[in-house]
Parts: sequence; structure tokens; C-alpha cells
Amino acid sequence: MEEEVKFKFEELQVYQKALDFVDIAYELALLFPKSEIYNLTSQYKRAAVSIALNIAEGAGDTNAQFNRFLQIAIDSVKECVVCSTIAFR
Repeated sequence: MEEEVKFKFEELQVYQKALDFVDIAYELALLFPKSEIYNLTSQYKRAAVSIALNIAEGAGDTNAQFNRFLQIAIDSVKECVVCSTIAFR
């Protein structure tokens, strides 16, 4: 019987919420203008994924390092806001 490997960051609520946002972002990206599929849509999805990736990468490190990665994740959230605004406009 195989034992499931689990990392500590997978238990973090902020990480779980980031994964939920990735699901939402991919759904919303389908509504973006078709002319933007390789530009804005791609950037939006990459920024959304970056949120979860940075949380995972920084978890388990020092508090200072984790805070740095959380700030990078927050910057990716801002990037998603801008992409959404541009797509809406």
C-alpha cells in the first residue's frame, strides 16, 4: 500500500484559496476576448498560477523568506486585477 506524500504548505488555508482562485481564473479566462488568447489570457492564467506557486515555494522557509514570497504572491494578485480590468474594458 502506497503512502501519500503530503507537504506542509498543502495544509495552509492561503494555499488552498490560491488553488481555488486558479480554478476561477481559468474559467474567467474563457470569457476574455478571443483576440487576447495568446496575450492577456495567457498572462492572466500565469499570474493566477504564480500565486499558488509562490506560496508553496516560500512555505517552510524562514518567516522573512516566506513573507517575501507572500509579497510576490500579492503582486501576482494585483496583476490578475489589472488583467481583469483590461479584459472588461
